[in-house]
Amino acid sequence: MSTTDDIAFPPGVLWGAAAVIALTITLAAVARHTGMTVTDINQTVPVKVLEVRFDDRPDGAIAVYDTGRRDVVDVLPPGTSGFVRNVMRSMARERLMHGGSPDTPFKMTRWADGRLTIDDPITRRHVDLGAFGSMNTASFARLMEKDRTQ
Repeated sequence: MSTTDDIAFPPGVLWGAAAVIALTITLAAVARHTGMTVTDINQTVPVKVLEVRFDDRPDGAIAVYDTGRRDVVDVLPPGTSGFVRNVMRSMARERLMHGGSPDTPFKMTRWADGRLTIDDPITRRHVDLGAFGSMNTASFARLMEKDRTQ
């Protein structure tokens, strides 16, 4: 009769498993340290980048400025563009909590694969607008189309 003490586990398998675990931990640490995510790896080439600032006007409208050209891209009248207002107010609130300036522009990017994103360089928040549906994405895409620097 044999007992379990007589069966040896192959050391090569143990070393292989240890190597896989070590590699996984190392790659996760590198990705976290560099800020690289799966989205970053799969991102395509930007087609157009627009640096914009959103300013509330006394009448309730929001002026959208192209900070590169220093002119108004669009004015969103009061009671319109609810999705744009909500996203930008949320991002502005988060920026203020981080001590950032409202004068620093946000970066809107249209990618070659058709995606539209907006980034805050202060908080490093990245919003893929496609996650909110095509109608909501279109409200931001309209701002990109109104810019005359295409």
